[in-house]
Amino acid sequence: MIDKGILSAGRVYCDLNFSGMDQLPRLGREVFTDDMSMHAGGGAFITASYVAALGLPACLMGRLPCAPFTSIIEQEAKARRVDLRHCVTATGGAPQLTVAMAMDNDRAFLTSRQGAALPDDHATRMRSLVAGSPLRHLHISELSTLLEYPSLVSQARQAGLSISLDCAWDDACLDHPDIASLVSRIDVFLPNESEMQRLQGNGVDTACAPMTVVKQGAAGATAWVAGRQLHAAAESCEVVDTIGAGDAFNAGFLCAWLARKPLSQCLSIGNACGALAVGRRGGASNLPDLYHLLADA
Repeated sequence: MIDKGILSAGRVYCDLNFSGMDQLPRLGREVFTDDMSMHAGGGAFITASYVAALGLPACLMGRLPCAPFTSIIEQEAKARRVDLRHCVTATGGAPQLTVAMAMDNDRAFLTSRQGAALPDDHATRMRSLVAGSPLRHLHISELSTLLEYPSLVSQARQAGLSISLDCAWDDACLDHPDIASLVSRIDVFLPNESEMQRLQGNGVDTACAPMTVVKQGAAGATAWVAGRQLHAAAESCEVVDTIGAGDAFNAGFLCAWLARKPLSQCLSIGNACGALAVGRRGGASNLPDLYHLLADA
């Protein structure tokens, strides 16, 4: 058992997952789908769920969507062994929802982002949470959260945490003038290939952070660290739904990295989690125990 856990920070959504379409909706037209389901969503929740499945302590810090969707998140978190004690629930207003549409081995999202990403007292919560706990790493699930709370990095450092960052596609965030400076303060940066290409036009390259890991879908993943580049091929698998694959990869890679596994194994374990994610509906639905991925590596 690895004695290091992960605090996953960011907004939590209820995902309305649609699949089985032969085309995406267009203005003035109606499209029908074969399947629809509701799941807890958002990169922070999905990564935390896979961290727990891998056998590490997983705690979530964020803002849950308001009722009636709160109960969906709470039920899935309990089933996934994700600690929600340091989340707060939005009250009133529009709920935080994502319409996720999966088609042709890709996906599109329409999201209602409401209110603040984190509890107002997040800094105090993080200090108290880390003290006497196994949590040793902060994963920030989206650029928007870091831009909203740029002091989060220094607060995590003061708490003795290492830090990782994912993107979550957002045009305004990817083009923000402060992104290069913020990314340079992160230990592990985890964009996907499309996000990395967009960021390169904004002064962010693979050497911006001490370690950058670019997720490349069916092509696997490539890491850059200390002038070294290492690639790992993806596992062969049947693709059912790509929603959450990158967040699952994050969990596998980070858990292996915290366990001080060789970089090649970190990439392979990340790819294994990504392959598991694309083989099922929803970002973190019905996960099996994944302890063997770390034990066998």
